[in-house]
Amino acid sequence: MGKILVTGAAGQIGTELVERLCSRYGRENIIATDLKFPHVPECEHGQMDVTSRDSVDEFFREHSIDSVYHLAAVLSARGEENPGRAFDVNANGTKNVLDASLRSGVKRVLIPSTIGVFGPQTPKRKVPVETVTRPVTMYGITKIFCELLGEYYFRKYRLDVRGLRLPGIISYKSPPGGGTTDYSIEMIVSAVKGKSYTCFLRSDTRLPMMYIPDAIESIIKLSEADGGKLIHRTDFNVSAFDFTPGELETELRKYFSGFSVEYRPDERQKIAETWPSTLDCRAAVDEWGFSPRFDMSRMVEDMVRNLSDQSSPAGKR
Repeated sequence: MGKILVTGAAGQIGTELVERLCSRYGRENIIATDLKFPHVPECEHGQMDVTSRDSVDEFFREHSIDSVYHLAAVLSARGEENPGRAFDVNANGTKNVLDASLRSGVKRVLIPSTIGVFGPQTPKRKVPVETVTRPVTMYGITKIFCELLGEYYFRKYRLDVRGLRLPGIISYKSPPGGGTTDYSIEMIVSAVKGKSYTCFLRSDTRLPMMYIPDAIESIIKLSEADGGKLIHRTDFNVSAFDFTPGELETELRKYFSGFSVEYRPDERQKIAETWPSTLDCRAAVDEWGFSPRFDMSRMVEDMVRNLSDQSSPAGKR
C-alpha cells in the first residue's frame, strides 16, 4: 500500500490520529508532517510548510502517498489574532495539498471542517447540513471555502475529497490549539489540579462537543467509508453531546466539591454566539455509520481519570 500522509500532525487532533493510524495500518505506512517535527512513535515524520507550494510539491514527489489527512489549520481564536496567517494556512495551504494530491495520483483526501462555518443567520438548534453558512471569523470563512473547494475538485477532477464539521474537541494528551471551545479542556485541567478557573465564555453558552476518541474514529471511519454510498462529501455534521460551561462546572463538582469558576467573557464569546448549540447529524449516521460512544458524563469521568494519572508521581516518571 502507499503511504498515508497526515499534515498538522503535531496538533491536538493530529497527535492522536497518527497514533491510531500507526496501530491500524502499521507505523511503516504513516508519514507525519508539520512545521515542527511531530513527536510520533517511530513512524516516518518530516517538516512540510503547507503554505509553500514548492515545499508541498517536493514532499509529495519524494513519497509514494496513497491518501491524505489534511489537518494543518489555524483555529478560530488564533485566526482572529492573525487573519492573514489563517487565510494562508487554511485556504492556500489546502489548495496546495489538493493540487499536489491531484498531480501525484493520491486516491483520497480527508479535510476536517468545523462548526465555525456557521454564522449569526444559522439556526441555533438541530442544524442540518444544508443551511445558512455565513461565518464571521477568518477561520470559518476559510473552512467553508475548503468545503466548497473539496467538492469542486471532486466534481471536476474526481479527486475523492471528504470532510466533516467537527465540534469542540476535548482531549488530554495534547494541548488545544487556540479554539473558542478550549475552555472545556482548561476547566477540567484546572479542576484536576485543584485550582479555580476563569472562563472566557458565559456560563449559559451551549455548544456542540465531542471527546477525541470519537473524533478520531469518526475521521477514520469517514475516510474508509464506501464512496458510492456518500451523498454528501465535505460537510458532514458530527457531534456527540452539547453542554454549557455552567453544566460542565456542575459535572466537575461531582469529583471536586470545592471547584469554582469565575465567568469573564472576552472576545471569544462573540464568536461562540454565532455558532449553533446543537447539530443534526443524521447524514453522517445514515451515510457512513457515525456512532459516538462517549456522552458528557463518560467524557468527564475519563478525562478526570487520565489527567489524575498524569498528575500522580507514577504518571510523571
